[in-house]
Amino acid sequence: MDTRQLKTLVAIHTHGTFAQASDVVRLTPSAVSQQIHALEQELGVTLFDRSSRPPSFTPEGMQVLDMAKDMLQRADDARASLRGDVIAGTLMLGSVRSGALNLLPRAIVQMRAEHPQLKIDLRVSFSSPLIADVASGRLDAAVVAEHIGFPSALRWSPFLREPLWLIAPPGTKVSDPITWLNTMPFVRFASPVPLANLIDTELSRMGVVTQDVAQIDTIGSIVTCVRQGLGIAVAPHAALQEPDLETLVRIPFGTPQIARQIGIVERVASSRKDLIASMHDVLVDLCGEHGVPKSGR
Repeated sequence: MDTRQLKTLVAIHTHGTFAQASDVVRLTPSAVSQQIHALEQELGVTLFDRSSRPPSFTPEGMQVLDMAKDMLQRADDARASLRGDVIAGTLMLGSVRSGALNLLPRAIVQMRAEHPQLKIDLRVSFSSPLIADVASGRLDAAVVAEHIGFPSALRWSPFLREPLWLIAPPGTKVSDPITWLNTMPFVRFASPVPLANLIDTELSRMGVVTQDVAQIDTIGSIVTCVRQGLGIAVAPHAALQEPDLETLVRIPFGTPQIARQIGIVERVASSRKDLIASMHDVLVDLCGEHGVPKSGR
């Protein structure tokens, strides 16, 4: 098994057929078939179901494909390291759908501008599958909110600690939060994520009975509903930074004001720790006054 065979396997998956992959890897279709056959013989598994046209990956083939991508990435990283390029190679990065996702494109652009040989592959999902993918090595790191009970093999480093605000439509008369929550229509954040649990826990502690008018699973949509006058809601600071949201009325949520933390989770023994640390530093800078530098830095 060599990297040429692995690159061919990945090319077939990316481009759909042996023929199209042959153009990418600059081999004849016959040579591509020979490479795949040799790989199957060496591994003792069938990688493709050839009864379909074009041939489709078998479950074993998909497993080998994941291994091939990981091995090729590690090979690229090793070459970069031997060349002395500290910030090079590929970073497989995941992220939850949160206010932090607004920061990541800027962080990625900045990292690529400073380190042209760096590649960043971003995938957006929910916290639990992202954490599992980091633990298994399918991702190098992921941006997730603070959790209870990260596996011992993982390390979570916060880069953002942002306050939560109770927000109301423009022109709303400022009042105490208890009055707002007990009397005004409430747009609830309904999602299986830590932020929703944090908000619900504080509402319970406050002893209010909210007048729910909608349940929505994205903060951006909730903020839009508030801006259009549907009701009040709770939103994190990062979700309220667009210029057209300046007219929203906001008061601190919780006494003292509640804050949520977002950070990067990585394997303790990660070979990408220097690169991940650089990404963390960039994100801290982009967070401004709410950035959380790594302890000891």
